Amino acid sequence: MNINWANSDAAIWRPQQQRLRAVIRTDPIQLDSLLGIERQKTLLQQNTEAFLHHAPSNNALLWGARGCGKSSLIKALLNHYRHLGLRVIQVETQDLVQLPEIVDTIEREPYHFIIYADDLSFERGDGGYRALKSVLEGSIEVPPEHVRVYATSNRRHLLPEQMADNRDSQLVNGEIHHNDTIEERISLSDRFGLSLSFYPLDQPTYLEIIDSLFNDYQGDRSELHRLALRFTLERGNKSGRTARNFYNSLNAQPRH
Repeated sequence: MNINWANSDAAIWRPQQQRLRAVIRTDPIQLDSLLGIERQKTLLQQNTEAFLHHAPSNNALLWGARGCGKSSLIKALLNHYRHLGLRVIQVETQDLVQLPEIVDTIEREPYHFIIYADDLSFERGDGGYRALKSVLEGSIEVPPEHVRVYATSNRRHLLPEQMADNRDSQLVNGEIHHNDTIEERISLSDRFGLSLSFYPLDQPTYLEIIDSLFNDYQGDRSELHRLALRFTLERGNKSGRTARNFYNSLNAQPRH
């Protein structure tokens, strides 16, 4: 079944059925609700607006600490720019081998598509690795102008890094020459013209997010902050996801 993109903003690739399935309910998150990532938000918005207005734009890699808003930022872009014809197709890492065929299905659609690959990483020899490289940079066929890849990853270079890789590098005439493994790893991340790094939040920013979530909280705010910080110790990081989990946890407790 073909997607009616006039009525659907997003779709997910279903590998067993070999088709795209329209998303019925998209995440309603808005750009204004994402705090602590203003630089990344601005740069990705600028790139997306250039893409939508047929100006030069890049594929984007959002990499770094877990729970810091990488995926939420891409979802919020859809909500912000859908009226300008932005559409999103989510493809899991293991299904990227199908990416050229997926792109073929939208070749003549009059919309701008972001291929969204969440938590992207590869093992050596992974077939999806080369399929993604083909769509990012093209082969004999130029990549379509109305398609960009926005990927999130905990790894900057998308492939596992091992100490042995660095031992095989050489210094020639004062210049570092990486071995083939490192060159392959770097070559894929280099195909993302926009690379945005995400780091754990500092304490003031984390508490700012807490206050925004508990906007109408009537209790002792200093006690709320104490509980929110204790929650980060249990989770091991300060992030927007941790703040949201704390909000859900506190609201799930019975009221007396």
